[in-house]
Amino acid sequence: MTNYTNSLEFAREKDAKDELNKYRTQFYIPNFREDVVYFTGNSLGLQPKTTKEYIERELNDWAKWGVEGHFYAEKPWFEYHEFLTEKAAKVVGALPKEVVITHSLTTNLHLLMVSFYRPEGKRKKIICEAKAFPSDQYALESQVKFHGLDPQTDLVEVAPREGEHLIREEDIYAKIEEVGDELALVMIGGVNYYTGQLFDMKTITEKAHAVGAICGFDLAHAAGNIHLKLHDWGVDFAAWCTYKYLNSSPGGVSGIFVHERHEYKPELPRFAGWWGYDKETRFQMEPGFNPMKGAEGWQLSNAPVLGMAAHLASLDIFDEVGMEKLCAKRDDLTAYLEFVIDEISARNENATFEIITPRDKTKRGAQLSILAHGQGKALFDAMTERGVVADWREPNVIRVAPAPLYNTYEDVFNFGRILEESIQ
Repeated sequence: MTNYTNSLEFAREKDAKDELNKYRTQFYIPNFREDVVYFTGNSLGLQPKTTKEYIERELNDWAKWGVEGHFYAEKPWFEYHEFLTEKAAKVVGALPKEVVITHSLTTNLHLLMVSFYRPEGKRKKIICEAKAFPSDQYALESQVKFHGLDPQTDLVEVAPREGEHLIREEDIYAKIEEVGDELALVMIGGVNYYTGQLFDMKTITEKAHAVGAICGFDLAHAAGNIHLKLHDWGVDFAAWCTYKYLNSSPGGVSGIFVHERHEYKPELPRFAGWWGYDKETRFQMEPGFNPMKGAEGWQLSNAPVLGMAAHLASLDIFDEVGMEKLCAKRDDLTAYLEFVIDEISARNENATFEIITPRDKTKRGAQLSILAHGQGKALFDAMTERGVVADWREPNVIRVAPAPLYNTYEDVFNFGRILEESIQ
């Protein structure tokens, strides 16, 4: 384990040796006050400085071409989503044909569950994690109700054991085996938004398939944060937003993954739209939906080009850096943050900071969730006043996520300094 020191000199020395440190200058760091420590890339990533250029290119082509920009823009809008596909596929460990960028996250989850949650006979239950992000809970509940079923009996949650914060993965596996031939779908957040716990998606998928169920994931807190291998893991489907770790504008576009084993199944029920229709014959406007092969077949409408342009600006940076280097820095930066928090907690009698995120770096991403024992929201508010941008979750959890593309070791040191200054 690296020998860390909670000092400004140490932090600056680490930054000087960090080969990814240069990318910080490619992002706008919030300047609403001096020395902002922005640790909420798990909620909204920062804006790449190239985003404006990418969007302006499309605005200029719109001004120049009008509707003809669909075919004559520098990046023709008719196929604009294709400019993102290969780079997005690298981020999530997929084949290009298994990925498409379109719509928004919960929209995509619904579209995918229409196809892959097909309750029949006694096989009708969904397994999910307790305390999933509320939008997932609402989506799952409504899908169960849509089929005339009861969420109280057909939506099965796996929760942490009494007195624990994290879900034991063996409990997920045991629940899958227990539900067995009544299980239609496992749908879990790849990284839990509240605790930052990373689940073993490969094994969960294998266990689901072993009992004949489909397995899908919400990767909102995993895409751009975790080194994903969706194709190799055999995941059936997944969706993710792009505005968190992928820095692609507030409420930006979303990604869909559909494993190649499902690439062309016209018999799959789906809520169809014309942009998912076979591209070669789309403009014949004939009745009867013939989907494009692969994930593209789940598109509905014309590409939201301006949002996709923002996403492309970020994907170009990810493509240059690569997930391997990004994750290596992530591990070290988050481990340094863990060290700093532990040190401050150990030497302050009035506050105990318990990190509820797994200590094992293979079981987490960038995020640490901190239980502030003996402190209330006044601590968080005091930190905010001093320039820390983080996230508060009731009853007393502070979520922080140093993003390796633009956060620094000096940011971590300054966070620790402000944390200690803010103790009530």
